[in-house]
Amino acid sequence: MRVSVDTEICTGHGRCYALAPDVFGPDDRGHCEILVPDGGVPDALHAAARVGRDNCPELAITVIE
Repeated sequence: MRVSVDTEICTGHGRCYALAPDVFGPDDRGHCEILVPDGGVPDALHAAARVGRDNCPELAITVIE
Protein backbone atom coordinates (compact mmCIF):
# COMPACT_ATOMS: atom_id res chain seq x y z
CA MET A 1 0.00 0.00 0.00
CA ARG A 2 1.09 3.52 -0.80
CA VAL A 3 -0.37 6.79 0.44
CA SER A 4 -0.13 10.33 -0.86
CA VAL A 5 -1.62 13.72 -0.08
CA ASP A 6 -2.64 16.47 -2.49
CA THR A 7 -1.10 19.49 -0.79
CA GLU A 8 -3.05 21.84 -3.06
CA ILE A 9 -6.39 20.84 -1.52
CA CYS A 10 -5.40 20.00 2.07
CA THR A 11 -6.53 22.81 4.36
CA GLY A 12 -5.12 21.45 7.61
CA HIS A 13 -8.15 20.15 9.49
CA GLY A 14 -5.78 17.63 11.10
CA ARG A 15 -8.18 14.71 11.26
CA CYS A 16 -5.74 12.45 9.44
CA TYR A 17 -2.90 12.92 11.89
CA ALA A 18 -5.21 12.99 14.90
CA LEU A 19 -6.59 9.57 13.92
CA ALA A 20 -3.49 8.01 12.32
CA PRO A 21 -0.41 9.68 13.85
CA ASP A 22 1.94 6.90 12.75
CA VAL A 23 1.12 7.57 9.09
CA PHE A 24 0.32 11.30 8.93
CA GLY A 25 1.66 14.36 10.69
CA PRO A 26 1.40 18.13 10.49
CA ASP A 27 3.82 20.22 8.49
CA ASP A 28 4.89 23.67 9.69
CA ARG A 29 1.50 25.11 8.60
CA GLY A 30 -0.58 22.31 10.15
CA HIS A 31 -1.25 20.67 6.80
CA CYS A 32 -0.89 16.93 6.29
CA GLU A 33 2.43 15.35 5.52
CA ILE A 34 3.18 11.67 5.06
CA LEU A 35 5.41 10.21 7.78
CA VAL A 36 6.09 6.79 6.25
CA PRO A 37 9.16 6.66 3.99
CA ASP A 38 8.32 7.19 0.31
CA GLY A 39 4.60 6.82 1.10
CA GLY A 40 5.00 3.07 1.55
CA VAL A 41 2.70 2.00 4.38
CA PRO A 42 3.79 -1.03 6.46
CA ASP A 43 1.21 -3.81 6.75
CA ALA A 44 0.53 -3.01 10.40
CA LEU A 45 -0.54 0.55 9.48
CA HIS A 46 -2.86 -0.19 6.53
CA ALA A 47 -6.02 0.26 8.62
CA ALA A 48 -4.73 3.53 10.05
CA ALA A 49 -3.96 4.89 6.57
CA ARG A 50 -7.51 4.10 5.47
CA VAL A 51 -8.97 5.81 8.56
CA GLY A 52 -6.93 8.93 7.85
CA ARG A 53 -8.06 8.95 4.21
CA ASP A 54 -11.70 8.31 5.08
CA ASN A 55 -11.82 11.19 7.55
CA CYS A 56 -10.28 13.87 5.33
CA PRO A 57 -13.02 16.43 4.61
CA GLU A 58 -11.26 17.60 1.41
CA LEU A 59 -10.52 14.06 0.14
CA ALA A 60 -6.89 15.12 -0.18
CA ILE A 61 -5.49 11.69 0.73
CA THR A 62 -5.12 8.87 -1.76
CA VAL A 63 -4.47 5.26 -0.76
CA ILE A 64 -3.31 2.89 -3.46
CA GLU A 65 -3.82 -0.73 -2.46
